[in-house]
Amino acid sequence: MFPLNPLFPPLLKDGCSRIISGAPTHTKPQFLVIPGSPIDLTKCLSSLVNVEGCVTEIYKSVFTGKFGNVGYMCCKAFSAVDVKCWPQMFPLNPFFPPLLKKECSPINAATPTHK
Repeated sequence: MFPLNPLFPPLLKDGCSRIISGAPTHTKPQFLVIPGSPIDLTKCLSSLVNVEGCVTEIYKSVFTGKFGNVGYMCCKAFSAVDVKCWPQMFPLNPFFPPLLKKECSPINAATPTHK
């Protein structure tokens, strides 16, 4: 699983270190830097990491093929990610980002109503 998903090891390490050390959950994980890549993966993922649970929602969508669990704020964050980042973020599934963006487009077009 690790060679197929370069983002999983740093997320796992970060999650486990928070549990072990009792660190707060708002710390930002350090992501793998792919040698020779002009794309800074940490910068690419920063908008997703800033929305609590967004990375998990996206991973669930990648593995299940279902987009219903991606919330409004996560869709907004995903839509803000530069298209140049997508090949680095989803190296084994190049069709996922356009599919998620399409699924998020109605959500992004609608503004949430606050009562």
